[in-house]
Amino acid sequence: MAYLTDIEIAQACKLRPITEIAAKAGIPDDVLEPYGKYKAKVDRSLLETSARKNGKLILVTAITPTPAGEGKTTTTIGLADGLRRIGKNSVVALREPSLGPVFGVKGGAAGGGYAQVVPMEDINLHFTGDFHAIGAANNLLAAMLDNHIQQGNALGIDPRRITWKRCVDMNDRQLRFLVDGLGGKANGTPREDGFDITVASEIMAVFCLASSIADLKERLARIVVGYTYAGKPVTAGDLKAVGAMAALLKDALNPNLVQTLEGTPAFVHGGPFANIAHGCNSVIATRMAMKLGDYAVTEAGFGADLGAEKFLDIKCRMAGLRPDAVVVVATVRALKMHGGLAKTELGNENLDALEKGLPNLLRHVSNMKNTYGLPCVVAVNRFPTDTDREIDLVIAKCRELGVNVKLSTVWANGGAGGTELAEEVVRLCEAENHFRFSYESGASIEEKLLAITTKVYGGSGVNILPAARKQMDELTALGFGNLPVCVAKTQYSFSDDPTKLGAPENFTVTVRNIKVSAGAGFLVALTGDIMTMPGLPKSPAAERIDVTDDGKITGLF
Repeated sequence: MAYLTDIEIAQACKLRPITEIAAKAGIPDDVLEPYGKYKAKVDRSLLETSARKNGKLILVTAITPTPAGEGKTTTTIGLADGLRRIGKNSVVALREPSLGPVFGVKGGAAGGGYAQVVPMEDINLHFTGDFHAIGAANNLLAAMLDNHIQQGNALGIDPRRITWKRCVDMNDRQLRFLVDGLGGKANGTPREDGFDITVASEIMAVFCLASSIADLKERLARIVVGYTYAGKPVTAGDLKAVGAMAALLKDALNPNLVQTLEGTPAFVHGGPFANIAHGCNSVIATRMAMKLGDYAVTEAGFGADLGAEKFLDIKCRMAGLRPDAVVVVATVRALKMHGGLAKTELGNENLDALEKGLPNLLRHVSNMKNTYGLPCVVAVNRFPTDTDREIDLVIAKCRELGVNVKLSTVWANGGAGGTELAEEVVRLCEAENHFRFSYESGASIEEKLLAITTKVYGGSGVNILPAARKQMDELTALGFGNLPVCVAKTQYSFSDDPTKLGAPENFTVTVRNIKVSAGAGFLVALTGDIMTMPGLPKSPAAERIDVTDDGKITGLF
């Protein structure tokens, strides 16, 4: 049987005019700014002018990802559609995809099958230009920094201690490390430099955590770009770059409105990576979804040890958000991979491999329920090859933790395949909720790292290398020790070693670098071999993407 591809399904869908979607969501015409027929921006002033009570907030997260796939974004969209099908007013809030994964190996991030946000080609490519604005603001600050040094360096910036990089939204390993300013005095000061991918830029994090223009400017002003010869931090405010950067970001700060295949209103806004940054869509979009829907469904990137931890410990802490329920997405196929089964063998029943892989799911579920005190349900994306005995084993193991399992077939059936999950989520939103963070703000940097490692990852300790410890001591002395910690870590394991699948124990996490993202309001701890500029694979998805003579895009998935 031949299946339609995601893009073929999306292109066959009859989209509703964005004005109709806005009306369904209760968005007045005077705050709607259409970008063509099927996408629009919504003025953030609606958050202040609407008297509507906030709806329930549902977080969708997942097990540790594998090449078998989990379908977190697909489940998020299908759940929102499922809620609509059982008569609930739902709105979904997602991140914007980065061009790096789109042209690399992962592909787009607009969902899949019959649970997608559309127009998927626009969303996965240039969309409304938000990423361009973020990249331009980032690179303007870099240009003003180097120009300040060129024009006399009144602030006494040490070129050897510049921490700010330029960015581009593309996987380009060639740009990770470079030397620039060559060619003589008129062409700048020669120094070591490099690029980050746009979604790893602090501007992206600032953009997603800002609550208003005023808050945006305050955060931009705090960004540390380097240090003086005397060791004093130099900020974007010191360089007088804030006003111009905010001008570039002003329109982008309004969230983007699109729709699901079933016409559910969807905000797609901001896109920080979860293995590097905090991995959640913008605070403004989340609040907008809560303001307009009785149920706001959002997701956090990669597994719950990354995206969900950062959503809860960073985003919720800063924005004053409190989730009402959590969905942990899993597949039997992925759990069997965590149990040591090869990808080629996943179509065969194997209860032993499944049982060996189940601790990965159970640790994520336990974290949501016990570490964070949140009501939780497991959503299993069912594949045709999954057997009843395999499904029953997952249900039994989760029941031991007091958590229900609901089967999801939203990829094949859209919202109709998510109604059982939707009913359970509605029930959980009224259940007892003891939400708490995994660490307190007053803890030291080392104590926060230890709490995340032991309470969330399941490790035994933290190994802070001498260079990172020196940075930690300096940042504490500069007054940054009270900030939350954003751990940059491999997405493929609870540990910092991507080869340790399942639920490893008795491991330590090695921190090799700690830097401050003062504008975003958190510290970034780099572990393992994590990089802030990915590279393309041997056979990138870009090789298979094309456009026909009549302008129809093909090969995008």
